[in-house]
Amino acid sequence: MEKFDFAKWIGVDFPLIQAPMAGVQNSKLALAVCKAGGLGSVPCGMLDADAVVEEIKRMKEGTDKPYNLNFFCHTSYPFEAERHQAWRIQLKPFFQRYGIDESALGNKASRLPFSHKMADAIEDYAPPIVSFHFGLPEPSLLARVKGWGAKVFSSATTLEEARWLEDNGADAVIVQGIEAGGHRGMFLTESLDSQRPTMELLPKVADAINLPVIAAGGLAIRDEVVQALALGADAVQIGTAYLLSDEASTSALHRRALTSEAAKNTALTNVFSGRPARGIINGAMAALDCISEKAPVFPFASIEMGPLRAAAEKEGRDDFTPLWSGVNNSHCEAISAAAITRKLMGI
Repeated sequence: MEKFDFAKWIGVDFPLIQAPMAGVQNSKLALAVCKAGGLGSVPCGMLDADAVVEEIKRMKEGTDKPYNLNFFCHTSYPFEAERHQAWRIQLKPFFQRYGIDESALGNKASRLPFSHKMADAIEDYAPPIVSFHFGLPEPSLLARVKGWGAKVFSSATTLEEARWLEDNGADAVIVQGIEAGGHRGMFLTESLDSQRPTMELLPKVADAINLPVIAAGGLAIRDEVVQALALGADAVQIGTAYLLSDEASTSALHRRALTSEAAKNTALTNVFSGRPARGIINGAMAALDCISEKAPVFPFASIEMGPLRAAAEKEGRDDFTPLWSGVNNSHCEAISAAAITRKLMGI
């Protein structure tokens, strides 16, 4: 049986998606990957509608190739004053250290889920591919996106999530292994014990669903890409390998961490945002426990971490900086995104 041609299906040269990485990239990296023959992704989860439209315009001006817009679609919970009060008691030594006034922190979420307001803003541009993290938007929103002709991708971290995505309208499933950097796409479970390595989860999902399957997590060199494709992936999604690329906006502190001995030690943590995400272990993770039951729910934990991060970074410290990275970061290179893409594709 002839293997499904994922690249042809989405209109690119290679079955490679550059993972959307909020905070360390924008359309510049996405454009570079698109021009190199892969599918470039723009992370939109921390952008308002006007900013997303500006990113779309840059993509359309820079290339006629398909691109991916990525959004969060998490459940919105109210601000929990009592939980934040308890969290701030634990953080008080750090607030005192940096002279931060707790009363000025506010109660606004830093990340908003995909909404009809966002759909209103981008509908006229009919983005060719829209991907989601934390499941799928509610049915009427999903219907709007698919009504533009967009292909819809979403992340699954378990076999159950992959089946749910197939049953609820996804066009392709991103199988996110435990090795992946950044936020886990978990949405049917909160149990970290359920999270499996990419090469273990991938063949199970590929056998169980009838949608294109994209492997993500722990893929940093050509041999790993080949292995994923042999185990049933139709394409790969790669993020960490691009963190040091010329076109990434990864900060100097983050770049320094990625090239240091510290990069060997990554862990899942919820202290920065309220949801498990993988990053290089730093001061905050060590002092607060990587996974803390006291951390506010996503995305409100960033209310406290934001000012601490800014203050520490002024001193050249990354203690409160989320140093997102997958476990396989030793192959990161400070070269062009096009060169990275070619290496991954074996050309």
